[in-house]
Amino acid sequence: MAKENGAIVILGCFDTKGEDFSYLHKCITSKGKEVITINVGVMDPNVDFRIDFGNEHVSELAGTTLDQIRKEGDRGKAVGFMGRGAGAVIAELVSQGTVSGVIGMGGGGGTYMALSAMQQVPLGIPKLCLSTLATMDLSRQVGVKDITLMSSVVDVAGLNSISTLLIEQAASGICAMSEVERKADRESQKSIAMSMFGNTTKCVDRCTKRLKEKGYEVMAFHATGVGGAAMESLIKEGCFDAVLDITTTELADELCGGILSAGPDRLTAASEMGIPQIVVPGCMDMVNFAHVDTIPEKYKSRQLYNWAPDVTLMRTDKAENIALGVLLAKKINASKSPVVVLLPKQGISQIDSAGGIFYNPEYNQALFDSIKKNVNKNIPVIELEANINDGHFADALVEHLLKIINKN
Repeated sequence: MAKENGAIVILGCFDTKGEDFSYLHKCITSKGKEVITINVGVMDPNVDFRIDFGNEHVSELAGTTLDQIRKEGDRGKAVGFMGRGAGAVIAELVSQGTVSGVIGMGGGGGTYMALSAMQQVPLGIPKLCLSTLATMDLSRQVGVKDITLMSSVVDVAGLNSISTLLIEQAASGICAMSEVERKADRESQKSIAMSMFGNTTKCVDRCTKRLKEKGYEVMAFHATGVGGAAMESLIKEGCFDAVLDITTTELADELCGGILSAGPDRLTAASEMGIPQIVVPGCMDMVNFAHVDTIPEKYKSRQLYNWAPDVTLMRTDKAENIALGVLLAKKINASKSPVVVLLPKQGISQIDSAGGIFYNPEYNQALFDSIKKNVNKNIPVIELEANINDGHFADALVEHLLKIINKN
């Protein structure tokens, strides 16, 4: 979280955007804030403040030299190197506990470098980027980080009546955010990460209620790719005491090329961090695509269902379920802490229930058998006569989770 009395890190191109950053620096220091500056511009700086980490140092941390960058004259490579080097600087500052906020600004290159460097800043330390690209899709660059994007409206290319106003507002914003302290009672409360989907909402809601009654804080992540990736990232940051992974559907999208994949690292963080986890193959009966006309040609003859006009679900087949069982088992076999797998024999999603559009006990059994065959013998696999959204299945999840938390 933000460090009390820490410094605001200003990150940017102090050569071509020198006038703008000089004004930003003035706005922040005028509020009594300490500032640390990082220069990612590759030409000679043009600012009126002290530079704490110069461009030569930044380039060296990226594995190159400023002379080499200038010699090659490749803007794309330069942006990549300097963003990576700035990230290394910030990571070290964060580890020292001296950062209370990070702010950057710029056009395409400046935005990329700022967002790249901000990936090294953990949850709760505010990150703000004043950018010409703020209204575009920057989801890939932002990733799962809590970064605030603010539109610069005009280009970051010299001061004028619009840019000065917005720079002042950005400076006020990062300073105010840096002053927000985490409440002590929140820090002392045990936290559970939980994955969910529309097709597992009833289960998640009941588990949440039960866990809150036991004094736990519950944070649910929508398994839309970004949600699963965010959960994995925060697990690695040490934000949770246990994981109730009810909805592992993102593995199916990763296997079949769906649009909601969370990447190859999904279902790995809890095992790596050694925190207890309950795992359910929730919604592995489906792969997500967008509008029906976007379905890949090889899948057009498969069983499809329109969950919404812009969401088309494809039922996973027997072979895919066997592969998913192997994948799930491989990931949890690496766990350094207790893990339990629960299998709802009457369906793994809302639409995979008796009479439902995706109900197929044969395919589910192939998945369950694959999981049981491939998990380590020390990992309990418990089958229950229930649909994933039945109340007694949710109660069983909570019961087993509390057991392994206490054991751990």
